[in-house]
Amino acid sequence: MRKIYILLPAYNESSSLPRLLPKIADAMSDQDWNYEIIACNDGSSDDTRSIFLQFKKTMPIRLIDHWINRGLGETVRDLFEAVSKECDDDDVIVRFDCDDTHEPSVIRKLVARLDEGFDVVTASRFAKGGGQMGVSAYRSFVSLMANWIMKLVFPIKGIREYSCAYRAYRGSLVKRAIRVFGNDFIQLKGMGFTGSVEKLVKLKMLGARFAEVGFVLRYDQKQSDSKMVTSVTALGYFVLLMLYHWPWGGWRRSKFFDT
Repeated sequence: MRKIYILLPAYNESSSLPRLLPKIADAMSDQDWNYEIIACNDGSSDDTRSIFLQFKKTMPIRLIDHWINRGLGETVRDLFEAVSKECDDDDVIVRFDCDDTHEPSVIRKLVARLDEGFDVVTASRFAKGGGQMGVSAYRSFVSLMANWIMKLVFPIKGIREYSCAYRAYRGSLVKRAIRVFGNDFIQLKGMGFTGSVEKLVKLKMLGARFAEVGFVLRYDQKQSDSKMVTSVTALGYFVLLMLYHWPWGGWRRSKFFDT
């Protein structure tokens, strides 16, 4: 039976997890799916770890601990490496945020799109039926401009939503990506939310097929503080651009293409 792996990077999410985890359980039971949550507690200073342990009594949760805060890049890297060691080719890997802005009910649509033959499916605010709630005008403008720029410099067929990390991946693709890129699957680990775009770029290099489904970002449900530092993420996008397009030794001319 195909397994759904749910990857949750968590830093100080004690206010959101008691609401999010029951939603995941409901979404999985509705589809009668075999699933496991792999969560990484990234050095939280609140009750994030204890809440995961509490819910572990009734849900299939495996917890990875960072005893100091290492940042989103390293946390997501560790989650993908962990799941790549055991997932089967036909398994599905879903990664989304712990702040209750990503509704688990969308997983059903993501998996259905994978079953149409795609390798990566993104939950998109810009696809039919998508949108956002509770997002300030300034943040909406910054996000729109960032996605427009990424589409311009990293055109990927089937993708309009670059910055949202809510995605489903085919197990075989994740295993290949970790085998090819190793620790550099997310190379820009200290560059804020840049890793979300970096994964797309590197999976495109591997020939992945992409699609989107519409979803509504529920920023109005967010309880925890935002972890995004706009200036750091913007710098990360610039570094990503240089690493990929640099004509002397950039990613496009690297050893990755020999694998």
